[in-house]
Amino acid sequence: MISKLNSLWRRVLYGQPVIVVSGLPRSGTSMAMKMLEAGGVSVVTDGARTADEDNPKGYYEDDRVLELAKVDDKSWLRDARGHAVKIISYLLRHLPEDNNYRVVFMRREITEVLASQTKMLERRGEEQGAEDDSMREFFETDLWKANYHIKRSSHISVLDVHYRKVLEDPVNHAEMIAEFVGLEMDIEAMVSIVDPDLYRNRAD
Repeated sequence: MISKLNSLWRRVLYGQPVIVVSGLPRSGTSMAMKMLEAGGVSVVTDGARTADEDNPKGYYEDDRVLELAKVDDKSWLRDARGHAVKIISYLLRHLPEDNNYRVVFMRREITEVLASQTKMLERRGEEQGAEDDSMREFFETDLWKANYHIKRSSHISVLDVHYRKVLEDPVNHAEMIAEFVGLEMDIEAMVSIVDPDLYRNRAD
């Protein structure tokens, strides 16, 4: 009861929530952003990073997100209320508390995340910078910290969405996402975004 009252009070104070798509890199966050956009949600992106072979439907990023841990002025997020913005899991702890956030948190097997990231770097001629075991430990720690922060934050609510399950049952997951963000959305258009052919790095 207290949490519901707190949620209502925060809604009165801060208005519509910012819809955040989060997760580890290469976990399906761009797909989730595209689904939200297709469903009728306005997305926040600077368009600087264009579609390529690794993300043929676009990245949906905004460089201001990268500054969340570095700057005090994060007032631009107020303008994102009612819109969707992609923020990696590592930066969730730096979200200011003068907004409400509905976080669609994309989950994917870390083995698949690592494989996808390695192939992306290889295509760009870049080095990984760390062994898979070190990167796995880093990602696992990052997820633990993100989960810990979310559970203790009154300004954040979360919906866990598993990348593989979206590909297996896009209709149900599109409906779940629409219900979570609390908007009337075009479910058919959201489902049309899901492309199993892009599931190119699978765990055994």
